[in-house]
Amino acid sequence: MVDWDLAVSIGSRIAGDGPAISRGEAAAAVAELRADADRSTGLVREFTGLVAADRTAPVLVVDRPGWVQANADGFATALAPMVDKLSSGKSAPSGLAKAIGSRVTGAEVGGLLGFLAGKVLGQFDPFHAPSGRLLLVAPNIVHVERELEVDPHDFRLWVCLHEETHRVQFTAVPWLTDHLLAEMHAIADTLEPAKLLDEGLGRITEALRSARSGGSLLDVIGNPEQKEIVDRVTGVMSLLEGHADVVMDGVGPSVIPTVGDIRTRFNRRRKGVGTLDRVLRRLLGLDAKMAQYRDGAKFVRGVVDKAGMAEFNAVWEHPDNLPSKAEIADPQAWVSRVL
Repeated sequence: MVDWDLAVSIGSRIAGDGPAISRGEAAAAVAELRADADRSTGLVREFTGLVAADRTAPVLVVDRPGWVQANADGFATALAPMVDKLSSGKSAPSGLAKAIGSRVTGAEVGGLLGFLAGKVLGQFDPFHAPSGRLLLVAPNIVHVERELEVDPHDFRLWVCLHEETHRVQFTAVPWLTDHLLAEMHAIADTLEPAKLLDEGLGRITEALRSARSGGSLLDVIGNPEQKEIVDRVTGVMSLLEGHADVVMDGVGPSVIPTVGDIRTRFNRRRKGVGTLDRVLRRLLGLDAKMAQYRDGAKFVRGVVDKAGMAEFNAVWEHPDNLPSKAEIADPQAWVSRVL
């Protein structure tokens, strides 16, 4: 139902190459990012107490087309349960309609990936066999460090601290990837193919209107059961992103002299620039993503300040210990339930 090859082709063209940089500068940036990622492993372990399994999730420094390809692969894996469910329904398209539909969907996904490929600095892909992989998008990191006019060496290590925290989270907590995949399967189990295909266009139109007033696709797609699953996933993602932000800011002052300046300028950048950029961010739920960083960090700091990092790490012991979306906003409720 999705032409992934077309999505990659379109996404790569939209993403472009990134900032102008000499071959020597590019090679130096790649080498420094790899070294910073390696260095970050020990810093994250010392600060969090989490021990990542050795050599289970490689670190890859990629360009924008490389990020697009990696995420198309990841989407194909994560969305497979939903695609299978929709493809098996009686109302599922077939023949020419399916061929045309897959290209239309591929073009839409490609446009999304192309837009995001110019924004993302790094990402941990938990769904890549066998144990995930960490992606650092070199041209975007160089672009942002120039845009913010910050020390490039400090900024690269700062980014690596955040992304390496994600690698440690998933490699030190082996059940986490399976838990997220199970949630994707749970959403697939709630799908009603005929109803979704009949109402899909109307819901997307509603989402476009909603984006103008601050809503997103998530606000209009999904029945109560699906939204309950999305709330659980939101709690997990807020935890992961907030935890990484707390680590990068906690470790930063001891190894990154200009970390305060970097954080101030980067927070301003996270708000987006230009009307179109802000509308797209709302529509795609990226504003909610920014809230995950902020709210998740408040949750982690709230628990650590009250109980300490060792007690906080109970969150990684079992899926039942993960915070709900409501508990992210109320750390004491999580402390009372789990600790």
